[in-house]
Amino acid sequence: MSAQTVRRVLLTVFALVLLVDLGSLVVDAEKGHWIAKPLLMPLLVALVLLRGGPRLLVAALLFGWGGDVFLLSGAEWAFLAGMGSFAVGHVCYLVLFRRTCEGARPPAALAPAYGLALVVAVALLWPGLPADLRIPVAGYALLLTAMAWRASALGRVAGLGGLFFLVSDLIIASGVAEWPQPPVPDVWIMLIYGAGQLLLTLGVLTHAEPHTPTPPVR
Repeated sequence: MSAQTVRRVLLTVFALVLLVDLGSLVVDAEKGHWIAKPLLMPLLVALVLLRGGPRLLVAALLFGWGGDVFLLSGAEWAFLAGMGSFAVGHVCYLVLFRRTCEGARPPAALAPAYGLALVVAVALLWPGLPADLRIPVAGYALLLTAMAWRASALGRVAGLGGLFFLVSDLIIASGVAEWPQPPVPDVWIMLIYGAGQLLLTLGVLTHAEPHTPTPPVR
């Protein structure tokens, strides 16, 4: 089996596992969610390793896996541990983007847009958050927003992945602040989050792959 075929198989399995997870959430099959969710990031890690991707990308995905596992519990300590694991993953992404972008910068208009979104989101969420979560959530939001903004320097795929990650966590934060939620919010969270991590992975892999120079025309 060729490497390209294995890549396609991994992407197909990732999509199927994500669908199983979403279906489990729709029908409230907790066991299916507990089985499917922890499989998502390891599948992306396998894809990165197969393609010889950056180790920092593997680290970011593994810390994402840690966050996924912790958030399976509804306990406050698990929420904080999950947020901390994701935060370390964002640091990995930020260092990776700095090393990979080779001087490329995100589109100029995105900096004020993401900055404004961060300030507005924290200001609106702050009153509804439990007092002991306000500072951790604000710090995490800063890291997440920086990651999403910096990802756009790698191109549209990675940039969209960073944005999706930001939106999924915003839905989680709005639930913690007891805002009105869409129907079956966990489905939307996992769908957007899964797509975000996949797009970030593909964006980094595409950007990091060596480009063969075009031979001169004689």
